[in-house]
Amino acid sequence: MILSLAVLSTALLFGGMTLYSFGFAAFLFKTLPAKTAAQALRRAFPWFYAFVIVTSAAAALLWWPRDGAFAAVMAAVAVTTVPVRQVLMPAINRATDAGLRQRFQWLHGLSVMITLGHIAATGWLLCNLA
Repeated sequence: MILSLAVLSTALLFGGMTLYSFGFAAFLFKTLPAKTAAQALRRAFPWFYAFVIVTSAAAALLWWPRDGAFAAVMAAVAVTTVPVRQVLMPAINRATDAGLRQRFQWLHGLSVMITLGHIAATGWLLCNLA
């Protein structure tokens, strides 16, 4: 039962991060005016990061009795998402508000790379189940 919950929580994390990153954000910018889409994403990102933190932490706890390496990967995702949510995201918002386009692009690029790393790590874990 615990193994099944570990796999399901990891799959939920992978699917949620992938859908949000490649589906939801793109959908908003294709269907809403840019300013409205940006405002909606600004409101959604704290919830997205909270989802990543909680889901990856739960997955880490569930993997712990079965596979320490998998637990460590999920714990790393949880731990590295906290500063993204608490430090990087507010810095991105401040750069946007101040009109600092180059700083925004750099910070946003960093957040994208971290999220892609989280997706890759979670995907690696799932692929290693086969």
